[in-house]
Amino acid sequence: MAAWAYPSLAPDQLKEKEEESLSRELQWLLNSLQGTLASLREGLQECYTLLTPNENGSTLVLSSMRSECVKGFVTRAGSKIVKGDVQLRLNSLPPPRGSPSTRLSISTDPAAPELVLNQLSSVRRLINDSLDIVDISTYTGDSKNANFISGQLRLLGDNLAEARQTLKGDGEGIKQPWFEDSAHENSFDPPLPPHLSFHLSISDAALVLYLRTLEPTSADSAPAATFTPDLSLGGFSLRDRLFGSKQPTHDETGDVFQWHGEEVRVQEKVRVESQDPSLLSAMAKIAALEHEVARWREALSILMGDESD
Repeated sequence: MAAWAYPSLAPDQLKEKEEESLSRELQWLLNSLQGTLASLREGLQECYTLLTPNENGSTLVLSSMRSECVKGFVTRAGSKIVKGDVQLRLNSLPPPRGSPSTRLSISTDPAAPELVLNQLSSVRRLINDSLDIVDISTYTGDSKNANFISGQLRLLGDNLAEARQTLKGDGEGIKQPWFEDSAHENSFDPPLPPHLSFHLSISDAALVLYLRTLEPTSADSAPAATFTPDLSLGGFSLRDRLFGSKQPTHDETGDVFQWHGEEVRVQEKVRVESQDPSLLSAMAKIAALEHEVARWREALSILMGDESD
């Protein structure tokens, strides 16, 4: 857009008038931003409420599709699992004598280790930090200082982006490996069976349960049968030649992991997902707030002449 004035001004005077006009627009934008910060605070408080424990919690069904291997539920209160009952029918996990399935019940003993969803703890911390940034931008810092407000908006945008990625489950360093972050066996009553991993995480704002039955690699060194006929034909067993090679049952077949101080392999792996309406709503609100902050950052950087932002 061409800059012009009537009557015509000398180039140096025209430049001065342009700078004065930009300065007035910048101050107008900073004043308008205070109203937006109030709206951002309300949106952040709504997100925080969705992630805060309430009286009833969120009861989520955890059942496998098209099979009876996993049937049950858990109740989430904030970032903790406070109640749960899951029945398992896994080929590699024999049930107790006289029972058709293996039952896993979250312990109600106050002394039992808590079952905490670390991703949700991180999101709550990021939302709380974002509320602090908004309050500082509004009450503590210099709201008329464009450089200060620009820095605050950058911090706010980074926090919101990290919170959204954490709920989505695709950020770097967000989720710990299952062999380091599985539920403690004493979080259940009775305790988990030996060599069973119960791992919960968040993916696309849904609660995801991974169950893994494990076997020590030391079992590979067990003595072989007294007689094993050599039916190998050109490097393939007779069974493979007749029926084809056996396909891996899951994506971790053959991998070795450190589990409770010993090397193990995954025998059986089951994944169950349950959509959480509160987390879906929180992620949508966070994404909308992130977009709004990006718009204001862009407008502010244009008036400040900061093309690198």
